[in-house]
Amino acid sequence: MSKLSLENKIRLEKLATPTIANVLDDLGFAGIMNGLQPAGLGMRVVGQAITVQEITGPYGSFSVEDFKVGHMIDAASTGEVIVVANNGAEVSTWGGMASYSAKLKGIGGLVVDGGIRDREEIIKFEFPAFSRHMVPTPGKKRIKVLSIGEPIICASVKVRTGDIIVADGTGVLCIPIEHLDVVINDAEKYTSDDNQAMSEMKQGLTFIEALKKFKKI
Repeated sequence: MSKLSLENKIRLEKLATPTIANVLDDLGFAGIMNGLQPAGLGMRVVGQAITVQEITGPYGSFSVEDFKVGHMIDAASTGEVIVVANNGAEVSTWGGMASYSAKLKGIGGLVVDGGIRDREEIIKFEFPAFSRHMVPTPGKKRIKVLSIGEPIICASVKVRTGDIIVADGTGVLCIPIEHLDVVINDAEKYTSDDNQAMSEMKQGLTFIEALKKFKKI
């Protein structure tokens, strides 16, 4: 897959996930990862995915060696977002020390369809982390990493290593890398229309009139 250019990264950083979600709907792409929340206010990340597939069982199901958090960090390059599919399990895949290590390496962020822990440390280290659950339950002897770098289904969305992850306070999205240009262009048009609509509303245009004028209804 191609690399995310600096220009496109900068453009994406100016776009909100709800705006991009409008475009994904228009294009028929199932890229909205519902139910995932940031560990702290103001967290945001844009980057290419490095995928991880996990399974979870009762304590003692797997060995300590199966819980390969260090392997995830080693596999990720600067700016990449580690995306973990764990079927929404309420067990911690990731914590404060992993966040510290990932931050030092320059990894962009983390998305987990499952649990993470150490909210206060994640916030302190300013590492953008998004998950379905915040729980203290350890992953050691409960979680096994099955693969790194293979296609996964995370929060009902197909994610491939190299696809684009955008996450902010509203939620998490995945954009197929081959369709990135059209998604950015269309999302920028939405943003421009929204800004113009608000400007005209300030001058007296009603909300319903604005929706009609800018073809939102």
